[in-house]
Amino acid sequence: MPEFLTVKELAELLRIKERKVYDLAASGSVPVSRVTGKLLFPENEIRAWIAGESTRPEPDRTPRPPVFLGSHDPLLEWALRQARPGLATLFDGSGTGLARFARGDGSATGLHIPGADGDWNIAAVEDAAAGCDAVLISFARRRRGLILRPDMAGRVTSLAHLKDLWIAPRPSGTGTDTLFRQTVEEAGLAHDALLFTGVAQSEEDAVFAVKHEEADTAFGLEALAATHGLAFLPIAEERFDILVDRRAAFEPPLQALFAVMRSEPFRAHAAQLAGYDVTGAGEVRWNA
Repeated sequence: MPEFLTVKELAELLRIKERKVYDLAASGSVPVSRVTGKLLFPENEIRAWIAGESTRPEPDRTPRPPVFLGSHDPLLEWALRQARPGLATLFDGSGTGLARFARGDGSATGLHIPGADGDWNIAAVEDAAAGCDAVLISFARRRRGLILRPDMAGRVTSLAHLKDLWIAPRPSGTGTDTLFRQTVEEAGLAHDALLFTGVAQSEEDAVFAVKHEEADTAFGLEALAATHGLAFLPIAEERFDILVDRRAAFEPPLQALFAVMRSEPFRAHAAQLAGYDVTGAGEVRWNA
């Protein structure tokens, strides 16, 4: 190929009429030199111009598996049953769920990880999932505190009583364990000096430990305490959010869940459960 292309050669290269080549040159859209009244087009610059004008689709991402990860929540579990999205669930804690989501192991994950100044979940998501094409969706606010046997109602009135009680702990790295450690530290208690039973792998396991007198208390949800007829001492209000893959968010499974979250039955069921506020459910809190 010559170093410069003529009008005819450029027309053949671009598969257009010569008249269109003159129009491109006149508008300055293509690199061109005028020599002795002729239009000459530097070949290297023309090919660079062609490459610059091309639009290449982004490489296809491998679809995430249809798995809902993260922390368990009774209201979320109900909403998933109503939506019937066909998603598998792997509820093993906020921290583990977030790490799995960052690896691409699921399409959504439930979180309740405390941050600075009461800003729930956002700092953790920005740290662990900044490279993911994801959106953080508000689900609910919920009350958490000390779940106690009915006979202990009125006898345990503050966190100071914890030093005399056997506590059913949650696994390290869960949102519950993170908040509990922060809470007892702020109360001036030494976490290592407290009495703990065996680790409760789920919120339900912690409640059952109290209900069956395997522990005196657990740092759990008011909704579960009410469901099982146990006493409850409120300590904190937390945010439970859902981190979703952006592409999966527009697919039928998660769209079905979002539709339930916008429904009146969802709000009615949340009202029946103790300790929930679903104002703002479905709102975007963070956008990658």
